[in-house]
Amino acid sequence: MTFSHRRIDHLVLAVHDLDRAAAVYEGLGFQVGARNRHPWGTENRLIQFRSSFLELITIGDGARIPPHAPGRFSFGAFVRDRLERREGLAMVVLDSTDAPADAAAFARTGIGRFEPFHFERKGRRPDGRETVVAFSLAFALDPRLPDTAFFVCQQHHPENFWNPAFQQHPNGALDVGSVTLEVPDPSEHADFLAGFTGSVGRPGGERGLVFPLRGGGRLIVASGAGASGGTSYRVATADPAAVAERLRRRNMPFRTDGDAVTVGPAEAFGVAIQFGTAGTR
Repeated sequence: MTFSHRRIDHLVLAVHDLDRAAAVYEGLGFQVGARNRHPWGTENRLIQFRSSFLELITIGDGARIPPHAPGRFSFGAFVRDRLERREGLAMVVLDSTDAPADAAAFARTGIGRFEPFHFERKGRRPDGRETVVAFSLAFALDPRLPDTAFFVCQQHHPENFWNPAFQQHPNGALDVGSVTLEVPDPSEHADFLAGFTGSVGRPGGERGLVFPLRGGGRLIVASGAGASGGTSYRVATADPAAVAERLRRRNMPFRTDGDAVTVGPAEAFGVAIQFGTAGTR
């Protein structure tokens, strides 16, 4: 099976205190959604953009997390175990139009031998009315990246999920443009990421390998500290200078590099956030 390039769907960011993390992200200028609960007990708050979103996630009270089993990947168990080690980027998610077919393709290429996973949960519209969203997931794992899982996500009721009212952010954020994983040797992950993204990695100078994604996004593996080392993502925004001024007024530490403004992992729950102009992802 030959994939067309996928787009970034969302990033799963594991945190211990969901409301504290939401408050920090609100301080960074994001609109953060209400608390949601998955059937097995993880709880999330979402930050939605034009075609991607961030998922702040934690383990809720009274969670009943199913264990991993042969052929079955436990979303909740992975998040729980990740949080036992530390907060940070837990999962990288690309889009899917047919998760069962993707799960079968992942099995054929040897990057994921898991049954597709379907679930639904309640959500809320901007006016507070309740709605239902549903998803099918197909998982893939790179054993050299034990702290990060990968999956593709098929939405069954996208009209109940995507909403322009949720996509208006005081910091001008438009979309997730790229995600970077630091690894000892980027070439070790080339085959896995090619199978996952549907694109071939291109040399990125000192940055390692760049996997182009649909919509201009990129998944990058860069030479760095290792599988437990640095991770970051870039948010396209109309005016990084305005973001810097906002952070300055709130006494939030940041650094600048060219047109980009970066909030470090110590301030952003284990993963650095880079704000850059749209079109320079």
